[in-house]
Amino acid sequence: MPFSPFQLLLFLFLVVFLVAFVQVGLLTLAFDKLGISPSGGLTLLLASLFGSAVNLPVARVRADDALAGDVPPMLRGLLRAPDRPFTGETVIAVNLGGCVIPVLFSLHLLLNRPVDLLDLTLATVFVTFISYRFSQPVPGLGIAMPMIIPPLAAAFAALLLDGTGNAPLAYISGTLGVLIGADLLHLKDIRHLGTPVASIGGAGTFDGIFMTGIIAALLA
Repeated sequence: MPFSPFQLLLFLFLVVFLVAFVQVGLLTLAFDKLGISPSGGLTLLLASLFGSAVNLPVARVRADDALAGDVPPMLRGLLRAPDRPFTGETVIAVNLGGCVIPVLFSLHLLLNRPVDLLDLTLATVFVTFISYRFSQPVPGLGIAMPMIIPPLAAAFAALLLDGTGNAPLAYISGTLGVLIGADLLHLKDIRHLGTPVASIGGAGTFDGIFMTGIIAALLA
């Protein structure tokens, strides 16, 4: 199974959490800010949640054995050693729920909602910097980062650059900033983690990127 028992319980909790929040109107507010209906937004979130278990391989690289190290205390219980043994090669994959779906929705927002390109560039650079600073390689597993950091950074950047709190700006910069800062800029470390699979948008944890943009939009 791709998830540990703790992760499965967390998965079920998130499903109930999302449905409940749609009912009380908080996520409905976020969806409205992004210009989508509550049913469409819930479909997007559930697709991202289920899609976080799907990794699409794109490349293979030779890699070293994992360096000695321990899982950081804040990440214990959320990380699970991969079932596939490490054989000196790491598969670079793209996570469906944590990368493909959020990027496609970001493209949809960029084409259909008013987003200033200069503001988007500045906000994405800021979130990228924060994500890179707070993410860290975990030997044998991948790259990990506390989930709440990126949406707070994206919401702050959106409010600072656009006083109206542009939700599409917060969503896009939050999503792209995490993918670039936490994953792409850490690809250089993948060869030294001794992990069989390095997932862009998944990173060996119970993926949280699918919530980053929504929380950022809600806060903006």
